[in-house]
Amino acid sequence: MEWSDLRVFLAVAREGTLGAAARKLGQTQPTMGRRLQALERALGHQLFQRTKDGFVLTDEGAAVLSHAERMEEEALAFQRQLTGHEQQLDGMLRITSSDWFAEYMLTPVIADFSRQYPHVVVELLTDSRFFSLSRREADLAFRIQPFDEPDVVSRKLLRMPYGVYVAADAPVPAAGDGTGASLLVMNVAFGGMPEVEWLQRKLPHARVGFRSNARAVQARMCVKGAGVAVLPRPLGDTIDHLQRIDLGEDPPARDIWVGYHRDMRRLARLRALLDMVVAQLAS
Repeated sequence: MEWSDLRVFLAVAREGTLGAAARKLGQTQPTMGRRLQALERALGHQLFQRTKDGFVLTDEGAAVLSHAERMEEEALAFQRQLTGHEQQLDGMLRITSSDWFAEYMLTPVIADFSRQYPHVVVELLTDSRFFSLSRREADLAFRIQPFDEPDVVSRKLLRMPYGVYVAADAPVPAAGDGTGASLLVMNVAFGGMPEVEWLQRKLPHARVGFRSNARAVQARMCVKGAGVAVLPRPLGDTIDHLQRIDLGEDPPARDIWVGYHRDMRRLARLRALLDMVVAQLAS
């Protein structure tokens, strides 16, 4: 039994299909299939039931899963501790954040960082899902809520102000009314966003006309005159053909948090980038 085959097993268990698991590990689907079969032969058990919808763990596979995850955590902890002591300013550094924060807040900092440390390759991942810091899916993460994972070192980076926007040539809806206005809000998966309830309270007669999990998409729809949007001010204030309007009070502000796994706290390239981020963005 090879540890690399257990990595294949874990990827298939998490992704549900050979194709998705192969993309996750950067391997070909036939190779993944052969290695999974080799693992099943070595263990003498079928670990997955093959269905039309993908791979489903058998009882034996479910038993193997918990052991494989513990082995993975030990291997990752070993890797993190070795990597975390690297003092040279070169190598890969993977960062994750939302799309608009990456484009409007982080890229100027990363550009400065890359000029100062040209041997560090920064990979910036923008996605609505949370990447795991313990599995090293990312080294440094920026989120709009506190981190609750164990062994993650985090701090509040800044307080992000929000504003209400419509297209520059669009009529301004009356606070407390909103009749005829269309609201551009986050999709239902982000139903807990405080500005959605706030906007509907300020414009009770407006209707929701568009939902998206991407702030930049909301902003573009707003530019096209599709409706009223609540946007982070570093995004909304810098886009031409948008006007920020007053509905009597500002939308709720949000805290931005930054975090990394504690095993990476001595990684020189992470510390250098984090120091630059704090110097340029912290408030």
